Amino acid sequence: MRFQELYDYIVNQGKKQDPRGVKAVDNLLTRTNERFQKMDKEAKEAFDKDRLINPYADTRMLSGNPQTEINTVMVGIDIDVQELVLADRLKQKGEKVDLVIAHHPSGRAYANFYEVMGMQADILAQFGVPINVAEQMLQPRMKEVEKRVMPSNHMRAVDAAKLLDIPFMCAHTVADNHVATYLQSILDKNKDMYVEDILKLIKDIPEYKEASRNNNPPKILLGKESNRAGKVFVDMTGGTEGPQDIFEKMAVAGIGTLVCMHLSEKHAENAERAHLNVIIAGHISSDNLGLNLLFDSVVKKFGNLKFIESSGFRRFKH
Repeated sequence: MRFQELYDYIVNQGKKQDPRGVKAVDNLLTRTNERFQKMDKEAKEAFDKDRLINPYADTRMLSGNPQTEINTVMVGIDIDVQELVLADRLKQKGEKVDLVIAHHPSGRAYANFYEVMGMQADILAQFGVPINVAEQMLQPRMKEVEKRVMPSNHMRAVDAAKLLDIPFMCAHTVADNHVATYLQSILDKNKDMYVEDILKLIKDIPEYKEASRNNNPPKILLGKESNRAGKVFVDMTGGTEGPQDIFEKMAVAGIGTLVCMHLSEKHAENAERAHLNVIIAGHISSDNLGLNLLFDSVVKKFGNLKFIESSGFRRFKH
């Protein structure tokens, strides 16, 4: 397959697994296209044209010829200069590396990745939090993340990839959509669960088994094993953590248990005040699960790819 074909397919698969549904995502793209048509020439020249077909600001082709033939990919959760130099060293030793794929965003995909956080409002609305409440509580948090990202040297890894002539892309929310939808569907099928039941289900998944072997297993952060789970919300997509004060609204909406990749101390304090059970599945292990589900569909579509594991990525087939 060509690099462009792979990228387009990955974006489309991210849309198919989006918790909001394909129709909602297509409506968003339609509105983006309508706004673009109304822009003046200067604004259009500065506009990231990928946004017209790709609703995920944190997933982009970052360097390389789109027509490059792809047979071997080096994948890592985080790809920076050192991993790109590693890819180049592997090539020097005779290993074929056609493409490097990062999970976490880099370059222009990192510069405004906070934009994908807007999807959290729609997901919360599906769980019963009024959309106006979710949106207005989310906006200050998005501004906070934007300010944190602004001073970053976000083109550093991309520059290295270009100098080394290595095709490079990142796939963030497109993969996170996979893990969120996958786990939510499993947990929705199991009714009247206790917190310990959720933990057992998660621990049986290969990526979490691997994390457990490396002393980083899924854990109960808040609540007890013997607590009833109630309505379970798998909160694993939408860029990064949402508002610190959203948890009371979740509880009012009937959510009893959160399953997260991670949770900051302040977020955890507020979740505890709202009497929520919280299970931390694990950050890197959850990223791995999302990527592997995505790559399963890529292999099914295009045939076998050779995967080189790096930077915390482990390939498991599902």
